[in-house]
Amino acid sequence: MIVLSYLWLLALIPLLVEKDDREVQWHAKHGLVLFAVEIVLWIGLFILGIVLAFVGDIVGCFTTVLSFVAWIGILILHIMCIVKGVNGGRMIVPGVSQYADRF
Repeated sequence: MIVLSYLWLLALIPLLVEKDDREVQWHAKHGLVLFAVEIVLWIGLFILGIVLAFVGDIVGCFTTVLSFVAWIGILILHIMCIVKGVNGGRMIVPGVSQYADRF
């Protein structure tokens, strides 16, 4: 269930199924908060891409490279969270993990 917690929208499954396990609940909430932050990031990159596309093609291509780097970073972060969670720990992401405790 901890692996599902970090697979974007699939985090709803452990959140709804494992109501008695506090550790799985935390990881599911953490995964959903990460998912929400990622959506905000993608919207920001999309808007930045539209704005920079009017400046020029070379500058507009910068956002494509930036989006690719962001996607790789997000994928690495999810893998690190899965590995840490399966080993019994919690991956604390500064600025994001504190919101998982508020739910």
